[in-house]
Amino acid sequence: MSYEFTIKSLIAEGNGYLRTADAVAKGISRVTLSAYVKKLNLEKVSHGVYVSPDVMTDGLFTLQLRNTEIVFSHETALYLHGLMDREPFITHVTVPTGYNGTHLRKVGICVHQRKSDLFDLGKTQVSTHYGNMVNTYDMERTICDIVQNKSKMDIQVFQTALKEYIGSSKKNIPALMRYAKELKVEKVIRQYIEVLL
Repeated sequence: MSYEFTIKSLIAEGNGYLRTADAVAKGISRVTLSAYVKKLNLEKVSHGVYVSPDVMTDGLFTLQLRNTEIVFSHETALYLHGLMDREPFITHVTVPTGYNGTHLRKVGICVHQRKSDLFDLGKTQVSTHYGNMVNTYDMERTICDIVQNKSKMDIQVFQTALKEYIGSSKKNIPALMRYAKELKVEKVIRQYIEVLL
């Protein structure tokens, strides 16, 4: 199997994206990869991430490829779930406690940390508007997170998200209450639910 075939296969599997780490894992040297990046006219969109010229750059997906441990959360998760009508000005991610998020903060990303026992609670994958799958929290976990973070949010975004969630046919109130108990916001969530339902 030729290097070019392997690289093209990786690009196809990645929806037009290629990570240096994936190519190296397949036995392709960085020198060889660099030559094929030029030959195939791939664009560098981030350190170690390239995209085909015929693919629209997806910022969230690129960020996920560079930082595989992050989970999109808070306002960014609201947007991904359609609970917010505009893309947030700041991207929010959650990382496990101990993860060094300095490089993310330097580029304006809001980094939240969670202990490992709560980090995976409600973790799922959703499609971005470009059709790429990224890690995010489900709607129920996201509602709990924004309730905990309410004082730092735009009140209109907060209220709209709650109303959209309650009006959603995909809502799962039992899961919401289970998460709320684990995240210690059960009483507050119950009050919002009683008012809105």
